[in-house]
Amino acid sequence: MLRAAVMTLFFYYVCTASVFAVDKKDIPEYKQTSAGLYVTSSEAFDEIQSQGNEILFLDIRTRSEIAFVGMPVAADANVPYMFMAKPMTWNDDWDSFKMTGNPDFLNAVKQRLEEKGLTEDDKVFLMCRSGGRSAAAVDLLTKAGFTNVYSVVDGYEGDTAKNGKRILNGWKNSDLPWSYKLDKKKMYLAN
Repeated sequence: MLRAAVMTLFFYYVCTASVFAVDKKDIPEYKQTSAGLYVTSSEAFDEIQSQGNEILFLDIRTRSEIAFVGMPVAADANVPYMFMAKPMTWNDDWDSFKMTGNPDFLNAVKQRLEEKGLTEDDKVFLMCRSGGRSAAAVDLLTKAGFTNVYSVVDGYEGDTAKNGKRILNGWKNSDLPWSYKLDKKKMYLAN
């Protein structure tokens, strides 16, 4: 009888605990966070399917990325972590256009938490294109007192293969639900 009770408690713990397969040693340094909490896009989707009301899932890519590449259907909202700098300038270090931080990011995340009835201690999943910006955003939220913020390490489009294409992993390459059709209520409309 005692053994059955212990096994039931063990099974409950294993099935309800948030244990993800991502190991920090497998994550490139630029994707690592001070919180040390990571999830793959597939793990995020599974967790949202089972506990979605208890998780805030934010797509933190730019509005242009979302408009041209689509957005996860399961995302609660888009809250860009960065914007294209104005005026548009070139960043030689990144061989790309210069980006600037969204000064409203923290307040916008707090607003989305409040709208969902969640607190800074509830789970927050952040997704960017491939995991770099989401790591930086996790660090910002952690410094602000959030205690349960995860970076979706493979992002929406995934990592770059040797041929330069993003075909290795990520939300889209995992055949998870996404759409080009955007929901105005989920969009970041400030600025």
